[in-house]
Amino acid sequence: MAPKYLSVIFALASILVIEASTIGGKATTLGGWKPIPNLKDPQVLKAANFAVAEHNKEAKTTLEFVTIVKGEQQVVAGLRYRLVISAKSSAAAAAPTSYNAEVLSQPWKKLLKLISFRETRV
Repeated sequence: MAPKYLSVIFALASILVIEASTIGGKATTLGGWKPIPNLKDPQVLKAANFAVAEHNKEAKTTLEFVTIVKGEQQVVAGLRYRLVISAKSSAAAAAPTSYNAEVLSQPWKKLLKLISFRETRV
């Protein structure tokens, strides 16, 4: 009798997993990258400002954050942000340049970690 119930439970669980992975008729990848709905969210801005400041420390530059052009986020052990940031050099009156930055945020550890930061063309 137990094996019969287990197969029914397994079948129901499988259906729930399939249904849970489709939202609004669109399949979603668990742990996949998703567009950030609000680029002015304080946590996203904090990650972007951190990326510029950390890059300045590592590269001994004087970039100033201007704005976030676009971004994606991924739920991992925390949040991973993939951002296109506009920043300008404080040493020159040049136009802002775009940079790809990736930042890991783990608020419960009070951790922000710069994964990568490089110039890009938008």
